[in-house]
Amino acid sequence: MPSLLLRQVRVVPLDGSAAAEPADVLLANGVIAGIGAVAKPQGVPEVDGAGRWLIPGLWDAHVHLGQWALARRRFDLSGTSTPEEVLALVAQAGRSGQPVIGMGHRAGTWMREVTVAELDAVCADVPVVLVNGDFHHGWLNTAALDALGLARRDGVVAEAEWFAAYPRVAALEGPAAPDDYRRVLCDAAARGVTGLVDFELEAPWRDWAQRWHEGCDLIRIRWSPYAGQLSSVTAAGLRGGTRLPAADDRLTVGSLKIISDGSLGTRSAWCCEPYADTGGCGAPNLSPAELSALLSEGHQARLRVATHAIGDRALQVALAAYAATGASGSIEHAQLTTDSAIGDLARLGLTASVQPAHLLDDHETTDRVWADRAERCFTFRSMLDHGVRLAFGSDAPVAPLDPWLAIATAVHRGRPGDEPWHPEQIITAAEAIAASVDGRQIAVGQPGDIALLDANPLTADAAGLTSMRSALTCVGGRVVHDEMGVAC
Repeated sequence: MPSLLLRQVRVVPLDGSAAAEPADVLLANGVIAGIGAVAKPQGVPEVDGAGRWLIPGLWDAHVHLGQWALARRRFDLSGTSTPEEVLALVAQAGRSGQPVIGMGHRAGTWMREVTVAELDAVCADVPVVLVNGDFHHGWLNTAALDALGLARRDGVVAEAEWFAAYPRVAALEGPAAPDDYRRVLCDAAARGVTGLVDFELEAPWRDWAQRWHEGCDLIRIRWSPYAGQLSSVTAAGLRGGTRLPAADDRLTVGSLKIISDGSLGTRSAWCCEPYADTGGCGAPNLSPAELSALLSEGHQARLRVATHAIGDRALQVALAAYAATGASGSIEHAQLTTDSAIGDLARLGLTASVQPAHLLDDHETTDRVWADRAERCFTFRSMLDHGVRLAFGSDAPVAPLDPWLAIATAVHRGRPGDEPWHPEQIITAAEAIAASVDGRQIAVGQPGDIALLDANPLTADAAGLTSMRSALTCVGGRVVHDEMGVAC
Protein backbone atom coordinates (compact mmCIF):
# COMPACT_ATOMS: atom_id res chain seq x y z
CA MET A 1 0.00 0.00 0.00
CA PRO A 2 1.23 3.55 -0.72
CA SER A 3 2.64 5.68 2.09
CA LEU A 4 2.84 9.45 2.50
CA LEU A 5 4.09 11.80 5.20
CA LEU A 6 2.23 15.10 5.62
CA ARG A 7 4.37 17.72 7.33
CA GLN A 8 2.95 20.61 9.37
CA VAL A 9 -0.78 20.21 8.93
CA ARG A 10 -3.50 21.40 11.30
CA VAL A 11 -6.16 18.85 12.25
CA VAL A 12 -9.61 20.43 12.12
CA PRO A 13 -11.21 19.81 15.56
CA LEU A 14 -14.66 18.34 14.91
CA ASP A 15 -15.28 17.66 18.61
CA GLY A 16 -15.50 21.30 19.62
CA SER A 17 -11.99 21.45 21.08
CA ALA A 18 -9.47 24.17 20.29
CA ALA A 19 -7.40 23.88 17.15
CA ALA A 20 -4.08 22.13 17.70
CA GLU A 21 -0.68 23.33 16.58
CA PRO A 22 0.59 22.00 13.23
CA ALA A 23 1.78 18.41 13.35
CA ASP A 24 3.01 15.65 11.06
CA VAL A 25 0.68 12.88 9.91
CA LEU A 26 1.95 9.60 8.46
CA LEU A 27 -0.20 7.50 6.14
CA ALA A 28 1.07 3.91 5.81
CA ASN A 29 -0.43 0.51 5.04
CA GLY A 30 -3.74 2.16 4.17
CA VAL A 31 -4.24 3.81 7.56
CA ILE A 32 -3.15 6.80 9.63
CA ALA A 33 0.00 5.40 11.24
CA GLY A 34 1.32 8.37 13.19
CA ILE A 35 0.42 11.88 14.35
CA GLY A 36 2.82 14.36 15.97
CA ALA A 37 6.53 14.70 15.40
CA VAL A 38 6.99 11.80 12.99
CA ALA A 39 10.40 10.67 11.77
CA LYS A 40 10.40 10.12 8.02
CA PRO A 41 10.49 6.41 7.12
CA GLN A 42 12.93 5.53 4.39
CA GLY A 43 11.54 5.86 0.89
CA VAL A 44 8.29 7.51 1.95
CA PRO A 45 7.36 10.67 -0.01
CA GLU A 46 6.55 13.73 2.03
CA VAL A 47 4.67 16.92 1.40
CA ASP A 48 4.89 20.21 3.24
CA GLY A 49 1.37 21.00 4.38
CA ALA A 50 2.43 24.56 5.24
CA GLY A 51 -0.23 24.83 7.94
CA ARG A 52 -3.10 23.63 5.77
CA TRP A 53 -6.19 22.13 7.42
CA LEU A 54 -6.69 18.36 7.57
CA ILE A 55 -10.08 16.62 7.80
CA PRO A 56 -11.18 13.01 7.35
CA GLY A 57 -12.17 12.28 3.77
CA LEU A 58 -15.74 13.33 2.98
CA TRP A 59 -18.54 10.94 2.06
CA ASP A 60 -21.71 11.43 0.07
CA ALA A 61 -24.24 9.07 1.65
CA HIS A 62 -26.81 9.20 -1.16
CA VAL A 63 -25.88 9.27 -4.86
CA HIS A 64 -27.45 7.93 -8.04
CA LEU A 65 -24.08 7.74 -9.71
CA GLY A 66 -25.14 6.49 -13.14
CA GLN A 67 -27.58 9.38 -13.50
CA TRP A 68 -25.00 11.87 -12.24
CA ALA A 69 -22.46 10.47 -14.71
CA LEU A 70 -24.95 11.06 -17.54
CA ALA A 71 -25.99 14.54 -16.38
CA ARG A 72 -23.47 16.42 -18.53
CA ARG A 73 -24.57 14.50 -21.59
CA ARG A 74 -28.23 15.34 -21.09
CA PHE A 75 -30.20 18.41 -22.02
CA ASP A 76 -30.00 20.67 -18.96
CA LEU A 77 -33.37 22.13 -17.91
CA SER A 78 -32.34 23.27 -14.43
CA GLY A 79 -32.43 26.92 -15.45
CA THR A 80 -36.08 26.86 -16.50
CA SER A 81 -38.93 28.15 -14.36
CA THR A 82 -42.07 27.49 -16.45
CA PRO A 83 -43.43 24.75 -18.73
CA GLU A 84 -43.35 27.21 -21.60
CA GLU A 85 -39.59 27.71 -21.21
CA VAL A 86 -39.08 23.94 -21.28
CA LEU A 87 -41.25 23.54 -24.37
CA ALA A 88 -39.32 26.23 -26.25
CA LEU A 89 -36.01 24.52 -25.48
CA VAL A 90 -37.35 21.10 -26.47
CA ALA A 91 -38.63 22.46 -29.78
CA GLN A 92 -35.14 23.68 -30.57
CA ALA A 93 -33.38 20.49 -29.38
CA GLY A 94 -35.74 18.26 -31.34
CA ARG A 95 -34.49 19.67 -34.64
CA SER A 96 -31.39 17.47 -34.34
CA GLY A 97 -33.46 14.40 -35.17
CA GLN A 98 -32.04 12.58 -32.13
CA PRO A 99 -33.94 11.58 -28.98
CA VAL A 100 -34.13 14.44 -26.49
CA ILE A 101 -33.22 13.35 -22.96
CA GLY A 102 -33.48 16.26 -20.56
CA MET A 103 -33.37 16.64 -16.81
CA GLY A 104 -33.47 19.17 -14.04
CA HIS A 105 -36.77 21.03 -14.46
CA ARG A 106 -38.77 21.36 -11.24
CA ALA A 107 -42.45 20.87 -11.99
CA GLY A 108 -43.29 21.19 -8.30
CA THR A 109 -42.71 24.94 -8.56
CA TRP A 110 -45.03 25.34 -11.55
CA MET A 111 -48.58 26.62 -11.22
CA ARG A 112 -50.16 24.09 -13.57
CA GLU A 113 -50.00 20.46 -14.69
CA VAL A 114 -48.36 19.56 -18.00
CA THR A 115 -49.58 17.25 -20.75
CA VAL A 116 -48.19 14.82 -23.30
CA ALA A 117 -50.09 16.69 -26.03
CA GLU A 118 -48.23 19.95 -25.56
CA LEU A 119 -44.90 18.10 -25.73
CA ASP A 120 -46.08 16.36 -28.90
CA ALA A 121 -46.99 19.75 -30.34
CA VAL A 122 -43.38 20.98 -30.21
CA CYS A 123 -41.60 17.66 -30.87
CA ALA A 124 -43.50 14.64 -32.17
CA ASP A 125 -40.97 12.98 -34.44
CA VAL A 126 -38.37 11.83 -31.91
CA PRO A 127 -38.72 10.51 -28.34
CA VAL A 128 -38.58 13.18 -25.63
CA VAL A 129 -37.90 12.13 -22.04
CA LEU A 130 -37.72 14.92 -19.46
CA VAL A 131 -36.66 13.74 -16.00
CA ASN A 132 -38.05 15.91 -13.22
CA GLY A 133 -35.47 17.42 -10.88
CA ASP A 134 -36.52 15.16 -8.00
CA PHE A 135 -36.46 12.08 -10.30
CA HIS A 136 -39.94 11.02 -9.18
CA HIS A 137 -41.61 11.51 -12.54
CA GLY A 138 -40.87 11.85 -16.22
CA TRP A 139 -42.62 14.09 -18.74
CA LEU A 140 -42.66 12.14 -22.02
CA ASN A 141 -44.06 12.69 -25.48
CA THR A 142 -46.02 9.97 -27.28
CA ALA A 143 -42.98 8.75 -29.20
CA ALA A 144 -41.14 8.20 -25.91
CA LEU A 145 -44.10 6.44 -24.30
CA ASP A 146 -44.18 4.07 -27.27
CA ALA A 147 -40.40 3.56 -27.25
CA LEU A 148 -40.40 2.66 -23.53
CA GLY A 149 -43.42 0.37 -23.85
CA LEU A 150 -45.67 2.55 -21.71
CA ALA A 151 -49.39 3.05 -22.13
CA ARG A 152 -50.35 6.29 -23.81
CA ARG A 153 -51.75 8.91 -21.46
CA ASP A 154 -52.31 12.62 -20.95
CA GLY A 155 -50.03 13.28 -17.97
CA VAL A 156 -46.60 12.43 -16.59
CA VAL A 157 -45.28 8.98 -15.68
CA ALA A 158 -44.71 8.92 -11.93
CA GLU A 159 -43.39 6.92 -8.99
CA ALA A 160 -43.32 3.10 -9.28
CA GLU A 161 -44.27 3.07 -12.98
CA TRP A 162 -41.55 5.62 -13.70
CA PHE A 163 -38.90 3.78 -11.67
CA ALA A 164 -39.69 0.57 -13.57
CA ALA A 165 -39.49 2.33 -16.93
CA TYR A 166 -36.40 4.41 -16.28
CA PRO A 167 -33.77 1.69 -16.99
CA ARG A 168 -35.18 1.45 -20.52
CA VAL A 169 -34.18 5.06 -21.20
CA ALA A 170 -30.65 3.72 -21.71
CA ALA A 171 -31.80 2.26 -25.01
CA LEU A 172 -32.47 5.80 -26.24
CA GLU A 173 -29.29 7.51 -25.04
CA GLY A 174 -26.79 4.75 -24.26
CA PRO A 175 -25.51 3.89 -20.77
CA ALA A 176 -22.92 5.89 -18.88
CA ALA A 177 -19.42 4.84 -20.00
CA PRO A 178 -16.34 4.41 -17.78
CA ASP A 179 -15.11 7.83 -18.95
CA ASP A 180 -18.36 9.39 -17.69
CA TYR A 181 -17.86 7.78 -14.29
CA ARG A 182 -14.18 8.72 -14.09
CA ARG A 183 -14.98 12.35 -14.82
CA VAL A 184 -17.47 12.71 -11.97
CA LEU A 185 -15.34 10.67 -9.56
CA CYS A 186 -12.34 12.91 -10.23
CA ASP A 187 -14.53 15.95 -9.64
CA ALA A 188 -15.73 14.46 -6.35
CA ALA A 189 -12.16 13.75 -5.23
CA ALA A 190 -11.26 17.39 -5.95
CA ARG A 191 -13.86 18.36 -3.34
CA GLY A 192 -12.32 16.01 -0.78
CA VAL A 193 -14.75 13.13 -1.32
CA THR A 194 -13.21 9.74 -0.50
CA GLY A 195 -16.36 7.61 -0.56
CA LEU A 196 -19.99 7.49 -1.60
CA VAL A 197 -23.08 5.30 -1.41
CA ASP A 198 -24.38 4.45 -4.87
CA PHE A 199 -28.16 4.04 -5.00
CA GLU A 200 -28.36 3.82 -8.80
CA LEU A 201 -31.69 2.22 -9.62
CA GLU A 202 -31.41 -1.54 -10.22
CA ALA A 203 -27.74 -1.31 -11.25
CA PRO A 204 -26.23 -4.83 -11.29
CA TRP A 205 -23.29 -5.35 -8.93
CA ARG A 206 -21.37 -7.01 -11.76
CA ASP A 207 -21.33 -3.67 -13.61
CA TRP A 208 -19.43 -2.09 -10.73
CA ALA A 209 -17.07 -5.07 -10.44
CA GLN A 210 -16.20 -4.60 -14.13
CA ARG A 211 -16.09 -0.80 -13.98
CA TRP A 212 -13.66 -1.04 -11.06
CA HIS A 213 -11.05 -2.48 -13.41
CA GLU A 214 -11.72 0.14 -16.08
CA GLY A 215 -10.22 3.04 -14.16
CA CYS A 216 -13.17 3.77 -11.84
CA ASP A 217 -11.40 2.64 -8.65
CA LEU A 218 -10.67 6.18 -7.48
CA ILE A 219 -12.67 6.37 -4.24
CA ARG A 220 -14.60 4.01 -1.97
CA ILE A 221 -17.99 2.89 -3.28
CA ARG A 222 -20.85 1.17 -1.48
CA TRP A 223 -23.05 -0.44 -4.11
CA SER A 224 -26.62 -0.70 -2.81
CA PRO A 225 -29.23 -3.12 -4.20
CA TYR A 226 -32.99 -2.66 -4.58
CA ALA A 227 -35.64 -5.23 -3.67
CA GLY A 228 -35.67 -6.78 -7.14
CA GLN A 229 -31.99 -7.63 -6.75
CA LEU A 230 -32.16 -9.43 -3.42
CA SER A 231 -32.18 -12.91 -4.94
CA SER A 232 -29.02 -12.22 -6.95
CA VAL A 233 -27.34 -10.72 -3.89
CA THR A 234 -28.05 -13.74 -1.71
CA ALA A 235 -27.14 -16.15 -4.53
CA ALA A 236 -23.73 -14.50 -4.79
CA GLY A 237 -23.25 -14.76 -1.03
CA LEU A 238 -23.08 -10.99 -0.61
CA ARG A 239 -23.73 -9.38 2.75
CA GLY A 240 -23.66 -5.81 3.98
CA GLY A 241 -20.11 -4.52 4.23
CA THR A 242 -18.53 -7.35 2.24
CA ARG A 243 -16.48 -6.52 -0.81
CA LEU A 244 -17.81 -7.22 -4.26
CA PRO A 245 -16.26 -10.15 -6.12
CA ALA A 246 -13.23 -9.30 -8.27
CA ALA A 247 -12.70 -6.03 -6.36
CA ASP A 248 -10.88 -4.89 -3.22
CA ASP A 249 -12.14 -3.62 0.11
CA ARG A 250 -12.84 -0.16 -1.29
CA LEU A 251 -15.81 -1.55 -3.29
CA THR A 252 -18.36 -3.06 -0.93
CA VAL A 253 -22.04 -3.88 -0.48
CA GLY A 254 -24.16 -1.14 1.04
CA SER A 255 -27.78 -1.12 2.19
CA LEU A 256 -30.94 -2.50 0.64
CA LYS A 257 -32.78 0.52 -0.80
CA ILE A 258 -36.56 0.80 -0.43
CA ILE A 259 -38.60 3.75 -1.78
CA SER A 260 -41.61 3.92 0.52
CA ASP A 261 -43.18 7.17 -0.70
CA GLY A 262 -42.72 9.94 -3.25
CA SER A 263 -41.49 13.53 -3.18
CA LEU A 264 -42.61 17.04 -2.36
CA GLY A 265 -42.15 18.19 -5.98
CA THR A 266 -44.43 15.49 -7.35
CA ARG A 267 -46.86 15.95 -4.38
CA SER A 268 -46.48 12.23 -3.72
CA ALA A 269 -44.64 12.34 -0.40
CA TRP A 270 -47.06 10.65 2.05
CA CYS A 271 -48.25 13.13 4.67
CA CYS A 272 -50.55 13.16 7.67
CA GLU A 273 -52.23 16.37 6.45
CA PRO A 274 -53.13 17.43 2.90
CA TYR A 275 -51.07 19.60 0.58
CA ALA A 276 -52.40 23.15 0.35
CA ASP A 277 -52.61 23.15 -3.45
CA THR A 278 -53.81 19.65 -4.38
CA GLY A 279 -55.81 18.71 -1.28
CA GLY A 280 -54.24 15.24 -1.39
CA CYS A 281 -51.93 13.70 1.16
CA GLY A 282 -49.59 11.92 -1.22
CA ALA A 283 -49.44 8.14 -1.14
CA PRO A 284 -47.26 5.22 -0.14
CA ASN A 285 -45.50 3.13 -2.75
CA LEU A 286 -45.89 0.08 -0.48
CA SER A 287 -48.50 -0.94 2.06
CA PRO A 288 -47.27 -1.09 5.68
CA ALA A 289 -47.34 -4.89 5.46
CA GLU A 290 -45.30 -4.89 2.22
CA LEU A 291 -42.79 -2.48 3.69
CA SER A 292 -42.35 -4.59 6.83
CA ALA A 293 -41.91 -7.71 4.72
CA LEU A 294 -39.15 -6.09 2.67
CA LEU A 295 -37.40 -4.81 5.78
CA SER A 296 -37.55 -8.27 7.27
CA GLU A 297 -36.21 -9.84 4.07
CA GLY A 298 -33.30 -7.40 3.95
CA HIS A 299 -32.55 -7.94 7.63
CA GLN A 300 -32.54 -11.70 7.16
CA ALA A 301 -30.14 -11.26 4.22
CA ARG A 302 -27.80 -9.49 6.65
CA LEU A 303 -28.17 -6.14 4.94
CA ARG A 304 -28.77 -2.79 6.49
CA VAL A 305 -31.89 -1.18 5.05
CA ALA A 306 -32.13 2.35 3.64
CA THR A 307 -35.78 3.43 3.49
CA HIS A 308 -36.77 6.52 1.51
CA ALA A 309 -39.39 8.40 3.56
CA ILE A 310 -40.00 12.09 2.85
CA GLY A 311 -43.51 12.70 4.22
CA ASP A 312 -44.27 12.54 7.94
CA ARG A 313 -46.80 9.71 7.50
CA ALA A 314 -44.26 7.70 5.49
CA LEU A 315 -41.67 8.30 8.21
CA GLN A 316 -44.10 7.18 10.91
CA VAL A 317 -44.91 3.93 9.09
CA ALA A 318 -41.26 3.24 8.25
CA LEU A 319 -40.20 3.65 11.88
CA ALA A 320 -42.91 1.24 12.98
CA ALA A 321 -41.60 -1.29 10.44
CA TYR A 322 -38.04 -1.00 11.75
CA ALA A 323 -39.28 -1.45 15.30
CA ALA A 324 -41.33 -4.51 14.35
CA THR A 325 -38.63 -6.25 12.30
CA GLY A 326 -35.47 -5.35 14.20
CA ALA A 327 -33.86 -4.17 10.97
CA SER A 328 -31.05 -1.63 11.19
CA GLY A 329 -30.09 1.09 8.76
CA SER A 330 -31.27 4.52 7.78
CA ILE A 331 -34.16 6.73 6.84
CA GLU A 332 -33.30 8.42 3.57
CA HIS A 333 -34.36 12.09 3.41
CA ALA A 334 -36.47 12.35 6.63
CA GLN A 335 -37.54 15.69 5.19
CA LEU A 336 -40.77 16.22 7.14
CA THR A 337 -40.51 15.08 10.75
CA THR A 338 -42.35 15.17 14.06
CA ASP A 339 -40.97 15.27 17.59
CA SER A 340 -42.12 11.71 18.21
CA ALA A 341 -40.49 10.47 14.99
CA ILE A 342 -37.20 12.13 15.91
CA GLY A 343 -37.36 10.41 19.29
CA ASP A 344 -38.00 7.06 17.59
CA LEU A 345 -35.07 7.58 15.20
CA ALA A 346 -32.80 8.02 18.20
CA ARG A 347 -34.31 5.16 20.19
CA LEU A 348 -34.02 2.71 17.30
CA GLY A 349 -30.44 3.75 16.52
CA LEU A 350 -31.29 4.60 12.92
CA THR A 351 -29.29 7.05 10.83
CA ALA A 352 -31.04 10.06 9.32
CA SER A 353 -29.47 10.18 5.85
CA VAL A 354 -30.35 13.72 4.79
CA GLN A 355 -29.62 16.04 1.89
CA PRO A 356 -29.30 19.63 3.12
CA ALA A 357 -29.01 21.14 -0.38
CA HIS A 358 -32.60 20.06 -1.09
CA LEU A 359 -33.59 22.94 1.18
CA LEU A 360 -32.35 25.37 -1.47
CA ASP A 361 -34.80 24.06 -4.07
CA ASP A 362 -37.66 23.06 -1.79
CA HIS A 363 -38.09 25.83 0.76
CA GLU A 364 -40.25 28.07 -1.46
CA THR A 365 -42.52 25.18 -2.40
CA THR A 366 -42.61 24.14 1.26
CA ASP A 367 -43.77 27.61 2.29
CA ARG A 368 -46.52 27.38 -0.32
CA VAL A 369 -47.88 23.85 0.11
CA TRP A 370 -46.62 22.85 3.59
CA ALA A 371 -46.86 26.27 5.24
CA ASP A 372 -48.55 24.75 8.28
CA ARG A 373 -45.58 22.38 8.87
CA ALA A 374 -42.56 24.17 7.37
CA GLU A 375 -40.89 24.37 10.78
CA ARG A 376 -40.77 20.56 10.77
CA CYS A 377 -38.69 20.33 7.57
CA PHE A 378 -34.94 19.70 7.45
CA THR A 379 -34.80 19.53 11.24
CA PHE A 380 -31.07 18.91 11.60
CA ARG A 381 -30.68 20.78 14.92
CA SER A 382 -33.55 18.90 16.51
CA MET A 383 -32.24 15.54 15.34
CA LEU A 384 -28.74 16.17 16.67
CA ASP A 385 -30.11 17.43 19.98
CA HIS A 386 -32.05 14.18 20.35
CA GLY A 387 -28.98 12.05 19.63
CA VAL A 388 -29.84 11.05 16.07
CA ARG A 389 -26.84 10.28 13.85
CA LEU A 390 -26.85 12.40 10.71
CA ALA A 391 -25.26 11.35 7.42
CA PHE A 392 -25.14 14.01 4.72
CA GLY A 393 -25.55 13.32 1.02
CA SER A 394 -26.54 15.05 -2.19
CA ASP A 395 -29.03 12.72 -3.92
CA ALA A 396 -27.11 13.63 -7.10
CA PRO A 397 -28.27 14.44 -9.71
CA VAL A 398 -31.15 15.99 -7.73
CA ALA A 399 -28.45 18.23 -6.23
CA PRO A 400 -24.77 18.39 -7.23
CA LEU A 401 -22.37 15.82 -5.80
CA ASP A 402 -20.76 18.48 -3.63
CA PRO A 403 -20.48 17.94 0.14
CA TRP A 404 -19.45 21.56 0.70
CA LEU A 405 -22.77 22.76 -0.71
CA ALA A 406 -24.53 20.44 1.75
CA ILE A 407 -22.35 21.59 4.65
CA ALA A 408 -22.82 25.29 3.83
CA THR A 409 -26.59 24.86 3.53
CA ALA A 410 -26.88 23.07 6.87
CA VAL A 411 -24.85 25.81 8.55
CA HIS A 412 -26.46 28.84 6.89
CA ARG A 413 -29.93 27.50 5.86
CA GLY A 414 -29.74 29.18 2.47
CA ARG A 415 -27.42 30.39 -0.25
CA PRO A 416 -24.71 32.96 0.47
CA GLY A 417 -26.42 36.27 1.21
CA ASP A 418 -29.83 34.72 1.95
CA GLU A 419 -31.66 35.17 5.22
CA PRO A 420 -31.57 31.79 7.00
CA TRP A 421 -34.69 29.71 6.46
CA HIS A 422 -35.89 28.53 9.88
CA PRO A 423 -32.63 29.45 11.61
CA GLU A 424 -33.63 27.52 14.73
CA GLN A 425 -32.47 24.41 12.83
CA ILE A 426 -28.95 25.71 12.09
CA ILE A 427 -26.06 23.44 13.07
CA THR A 428 -22.37 24.28 13.39
CA ALA A 429 -19.75 23.76 10.71
CA ALA A 430 -18.04 21.15 12.90
CA GLU A 431 -21.33 19.25 13.26
CA ALA A 432 -21.99 19.46 9.52
CA ILE A 433 -18.53 18.16 8.62
CA ALA A 434 -18.87 15.38 11.20
CA ALA A 435 -22.08 14.36 9.43
CA SER A 436 -20.11 14.15 6.17
CA VAL A 437 -17.19 11.85 7.10
CA ASP A 438 -18.90 8.49 7.70
CA GLY A 439 -17.87 8.47 11.36
CA ARG A 440 -14.16 8.72 10.60
CA GLN A 441 -11.57 10.72 12.55
CA ILE A 442 -8.01 11.88 12.16
CA ALA A 443 -6.56 9.35 14.58
CA VAL A 444 -4.01 6.56 14.53
CA GLY A 445 -5.52 3.38 13.12
CA GLN A 446 -8.23 5.16 11.17
CA PRO A 447 -8.39 4.70 7.37
CA GLY A 448 -5.89 6.79 5.44
CA ASP A 449 -8.71 8.73 3.82
CA ILE A 450 -8.00 12.44 4.16
CA ALA A 451 -8.62 15.83 2.57
CA LEU A 452 -6.19 18.72 3.00
CA LEU A 453 -7.79 22.16 2.74
CA ASP A 454 -6.30 25.59 2.09
CA ALA A 455 -8.61 27.26 4.64
CA ASN A 456 -10.13 26.45 8.02
CA PRO A 457 -13.70 25.32 7.28
CA LEU A 458 -14.80 26.09 10.84
CA THR A 459 -14.29 29.82 10.33
CA ALA A 460 -15.33 30.08 6.67
CA ASP A 461 -18.44 32.03 5.73
CA ALA A 462 -21.16 30.65 3.45
CA ALA A 463 -19.33 31.67 0.27
CA GLY A 464 -16.08 30.21 1.59
CA LEU A 465 -17.70 26.88 2.39
CA THR A 466 -19.46 26.54 -0.96
CA SER A 467 -16.21 27.25 -2.83
CA MET A 468 -14.06 24.92 -0.71
CA ARG A 469 -11.84 22.45 -2.56
CA SER A 470 -9.23 19.96 -1.50
CA ALA A 471 -5.55 20.62 -2.17
CA LEU A 472 -4.82 16.94 -1.61
CA THR A 473 -7.15 13.95 -1.28
CA CYS A 474 -6.02 10.46 -0.32
CA VAL A 475 -7.93 7.18 -0.13
CA GLY A 476 -6.22 4.43 1.84
CA GLY A 477 -3.06 6.52 1.68
CA ARG A 478 -3.19 6.68 -2.12
CA VAL A 479 -3.26 10.16 -3.66
CA VAL A 480 -6.40 10.51 -5.77
CA HIS A 481 -6.41 14.31 -6.17
CA ASP A 482 -3.35 16.53 -6.07
CA GLU A 483 -2.96 20.28 -6.42
CA MET A 484 0.35 20.32 -4.51
CA GLY A 485 2.66 18.42 -6.84
CA VAL A 486 3.05 15.38 -4.60
CA ALA A 487 5.41 12.83 -6.14
CA CYS A 488 4.00 9.37 -5.36
